[in-house]
Amino acid sequence: MGQKAHPLGLRLGIINNWQSRWFFANKTNYRLSVAEDSRIREELMKRFTIASVVEVNIERQINKVLVIIHAVKPGIIIGKGGKGLEEVKNIIVKHLRTSSAKGKQPKIDIKIEQVKKPFVNARYVAQMISDKLVRGMPHRGVVHNAMNKVTEAGAKGVKVQLGGRIGGAEISRREKYFQGTIPVSTIREDVDFAIVPALTKSGYVGVKVWICR
Repeated sequence: MGQKAHPLGLRLGIINNWQSRWFFANKTNYRLSVAEDSRIREELMKRFTIASVVEVNIERQINKVLVIIHAVKPGIIIGKGGKGLEEVKNIIVKHLRTSSAKGKQPKIDIKIEQVKKPFVNARYVAQMISDKLVRGMPHRGVVHNAMNKVTEAGAKGVKVQLGGRIGGAEISRREKYFQGTIPVSTIREDVDFAIVPALTKSGYVGVKVWICR
């Protein structure tokens, strides 16, 4: 059988926590809040790509919204004198349309946390591989270099899969690279996973990364 279960979803509530942590009984609010969280997360990660944002957690209360941004370079987000935090707040306010029980805009708190070990984070590694593929670097050297850094950072194992017109080939294909052990079906193992597309001159190349921490 193929391994079709999402590595993060399989461990959700056991090892992994939800990226959006809240609950509203109102069906309309629930639907709007899910869409808002998705748009906020997507725009923050796109806007602060240079800061290597790997995760955005959103916690909601009745009159308060807490946004926790995990980044490798948090100083870029904060900016000089905290100017960057105002930009983050404006992005959140723009997408935050769900009103509170009293019809007022909820209070917004922003927390920036630094990722201390970026090379055991699948999102960061996948983004690094994707950026180098976009610049036209040889894919095998890029992947093996990234896997060596992951292993040196203390991970048990890493798996990388590329899919598409790799290296500008006329026919698309998939290539898999392994190093160490990746027990994808063992729920007690902390396996991180990320998918990042790389827009090369020949088209999109998909980059999937599994890291067993």
